[in-house]
Amino acid sequence: MKTLAIDIETYSSVDLLKSGVYVYTEASDFEILLFSYSVDGVEPRVISLAEGEKIPDEILEAITNPNVLKTAYNANFERVCLAKYLDAKMRPEQWQCTAVLASWLGLPRALADVGKVLGLAGDKVKMKEGKALIQYFSKPCKATKANGGRTRNMPSDAPEKWELYKEYNRQDVVAEISIRNILLKYGFLESEQKLWEIDQIINDRGVLLDEEMAQNAARLDVRIKNNLINEAQSLTGLENPKSIAQIKGWIYKETGEVVESLNKKEIPGLLEKVGYGKVKDFLELRKGLGKTSTAKYDAMLRCKCHDNRIRGLTQFNGANRTGRWAGRLVQMQNLPQNKMDDIDLDNARYLVKNATADNLELLEAIYEPADTLSQLIRTAFIPCDSHYFIVSDFSAIEARVLAWLAGEKWRLDVFNSHGKIYEASAEKMFNLPEGSVTKGSPLRQKGKVAELALGYGGSVGALKAMGALEMGLTEEELPGLVETWRASNSKVIKFWKDVGKAAGLCISTGLPQKAGPVSFRKQGPLLRLKLPSGRELSYVRPKYDRQSNSISYEGILQSGGWGRIESYGAKLVENIVQAVARDCLAVSLERLHEKNIDVVFHVHDEVVCEVRKDSITEKDVANIMAAPISWAKGLPLAADAYICEYYRKD
Repeated sequence: MKTLAIDIETYSSVDLLKSGVYVYTEASDFEILLFSYSVDGVEPRVISLAEGEKIPDEILEAITNPNVLKTAYNANFERVCLAKYLDAKMRPEQWQCTAVLASWLGLPRALADVGKVLGLAGDKVKMKEGKALIQYFSKPCKATKANGGRTRNMPSDAPEKWELYKEYNRQDVVAEISIRNILLKYGFLESEQKLWEIDQIINDRGVLLDEEMAQNAARLDVRIKNNLINEAQSLTGLENPKSIAQIKGWIYKETGEVVESLNKKEIPGLLEKVGYGKVKDFLELRKGLGKTSTAKYDAMLRCKCHDNRIRGLTQFNGANRTGRWAGRLVQMQNLPQNKMDDIDLDNARYLVKNATADNLELLEAIYEPADTLSQLIRTAFIPCDSHYFIVSDFSAIEARVLAWLAGEKWRLDVFNSHGKIYEASAEKMFNLPEGSVTKGSPLRQKGKVAELALGYGGSVGALKAMGALEMGLTEEELPGLVETWRASNSKVIKFWKDVGKAAGLCISTGLPQKAGPVSFRKQGPLLRLKLPSGRELSYVRPKYDRQSNSISYEGILQSGGWGRIESYGAKLVENIVQAVARDCLAVSLERLHEKNIDVVFHVHDEVVCEVRKDSITEKDVANIMAAPISWAKGLPLAADAYICEYYRKD
């Protein structure tokens, strides 16, 4: 036996999507209902565990045999569930995830969607009846007179449906094997498989939640929101002071002003028009009512395992156009920043963690409660006893990678010296002497917003979206800012054009092309873009319109679903830069793993390590992050690091 393809159907009273598979399997009623398997690609067999059938001994042995490769679609689910069911470790290095193979090639992650995109025959795809069958057998049901008051459906309650569920389970193995056989023809990197294994280890490890602090924060949040709603109702007379339509109507009644939008960016202008009476008071209240970020405390409590660790926070290759990780469950990628100084953060956290009536009154008297709870979200993550966190992140990683890929020498010189790219960019744009723009200079703001907005072909709209007008720039000076930045970064502009031209030629001629340190090739229905690391990005069924000089391909739309996506040179450069930055993070994760430094989670370009006190220093971790990379000679990496007793931004 070389490979064992597996698919399971399970039951648990825990909501899988809201709580994750690790908590799902800890439910007292968790069980595996159906176990389908195929040995070396032969016809799958279904074991109906819910009806008392047993998994054959040779299959049980194979599940933990290091010489047998286990494959599954979204293998983390099967791996974690089987670990619980068999009370045995399921080592990631013995598994391969077919969903990851699909995402490597720019395909959807869902099994049914991949089958459709690949055009598989009807007997090779996931059965459409599956969703209803999962709802019926794998989740609790509502007790009714018609079903005799039961809260769960068993095989004997609907034998015909159960037989269909067994066929659905078997068919998933057929679909997974068919898809895997196709995907493997396009090849994959062993280094990416190793990285997935490290990702699984990090997700299995999880991070410790300060349960007491999170529970108190969640309770306080409910109290604050109720108080704010009562105040808002009293002030406005509205039945629902969170309703946008009702708010707009009330403002019109109070001021005669027609309000188009209540977005945060529109509020200052609105206040200028309507003055600072009741409307101002209400909009201040609304800030607290609108803070949905505090709902993360509830998410944390839903996702914590029995040992108070939260597991499964990242999705490997979640952004399949770049290969970056995506956040799951608590969504660590969009946590609010803590902007309070350290003393206030410590004091506010103490008051919430040690909640008493006096403490909460003090919190409300000293701090703005809703905003404070939002800033404290990160601090609910803590290291275990005798440990602390070392948090380390790359410094200006995308700007550094862009400069390196484009060969923009003056930018590389900045990163190889003082690293102050905002100041240096302003000096370059306005022909000023080196060192003349300092941190407090108004010109630094222009350099900063230009750097943040214009690296990937952005223009005036990108500057506005990045907050240029809020930074004090005028509408009239934005076009000039675009022109001066582009004039200062001629090699970056050339790199955009070279990438777009190379992609277009490769699509239209089928011949390999090169643009700087990246290259393109056609492989069947894919455009493959090779990065300096050797990893390839994939664009499905690309098209090139010579007349409009535009590129398009099929992919996952931002709005969801599968469709055709328009692209161009600068947009492809954005993919490339973010993908290379991801590969740099991957190298750091591998190095930290090799040195037995436990990463508990990572966010964007930042890693959070849980280390025994005084075992290593923050400088050790920063040096690992910033160490040269063999495939990135000349890339000027830099990293910062700090120690903390709970997670926070330094």
